[in-house]
Amino acid sequence: MFKNKNIVMAFLITLLLIPILTVKADSSVTVKSQDELKQALGNNEVTYITLANDIETTEKINITRPVVIDGANHTMKYVGTFGSEKSTDKKVWGGIYLLQVYKTSATIKNIKLTGGNAALLVNGGSVKLEGTIDVSGNGFGGIELGQGKGVTEQVKLTLSDDINLVNSSDSNDAPTLWVPSDSAAAIVEMNDVVKTIESGDELILDVIEELFGINNPDTGDFITIPLIVGMIGTIILLIKQRQLKRSF
Repeated sequence: MFKNKNIVMAFLITLLLIPILTVKADSSVTVKSQDELKQALGNNEVTYITLANDIETTEKINITRPVVIDGANHTMKYVGTFGSEKSTDKKVWGGIYLLQVYKTSATIKNIKLTGGNAALLVNGGSVKLEGTIDVSGNGFGGIELGQGKGVTEQVKLTLSDDINLVNSSDSNDAPTLWVPSDSAAAIVEMNDVVKTIESGDELILDVIEELFGINNPDTGDFITIPLIVGMIGTIILLIKQRQLKRSF
């Protein structure tokens, strides 16, 4: 009888522990602040992090392990200072990226990264971008693909087939994508198209869209212009055919 009671007691304790173990092993979390984001990144059991709202940061956020960052169409904005003089001018270099992926793999989706020297640094790792990625409003540009000091792994960026790259501040001085001159070439891939971006290359948004055949939903230029030209050509051909028939 005593043994039976022990068995029943052990069974009841196991049942009570199951919810606790389930919570502890939860791999998906939602964060509302910079501190919560850092805590989630510091927990190796968390593999999927979703932003609950817009987040302001006062420091670069480092990603050093495999994880998914889902912005859920929210914004991460840097509101700190730059350089040793603590300037508020994002054109003063301070090595401030909103996110830095260092020697690991990560997926980043549906997010705006703004207010820093640059939006994203893929530093000797591989990153996949999904959905709408907005890198507008950074001092030196959008995405840097650079190995950095002491890193030998080749950098790789993968663009999903639903990618919508946005950069309203895109320019030759602040390009959307670049490989620094002190880094080896990087790989950028979308579907079956693989491009090598050489050391020192700086690509504005139009060039990226042309390289990978990306249709920008905001303008539709990549598809719309050839379509209009084709339609005009067809109309002219039909008119000429009618004129020829009438001449006979």
